[in-house]
Amino acid sequence: MRKEYDFSQGKRGAVLPSSGKTRVTIMLDDDVIEAFRARAEAAGQGYQTMINAALRAAIDPEAAPVTVGTLRAVLQERFSLVA
Repeated sequence: MRKEYDFSQGKRGAVLPSSGKTRVTIMLDDDVIEAFRARAEAAGQGYQTMINAALRAAIDPEAAPVTVGTLRAVLQERFSLVA
């Protein structure tokens, strides 16, 4: 290492703190991780993002993304009430 580098004021860890997120260690079954990785690859997004969305939907079902099945159920319920 060069002598002109001065790390006396340096700090360990991330340079920029991330806001709104916390790093945790969690043990998940291999098949769960593989399923999320496969879905994430097909959707073109990160598997951790998908796991976060699944956990969010589990704690607040109203915030869950609308799926085709959910949409059909809602439309069926609404149209059956009108008729």
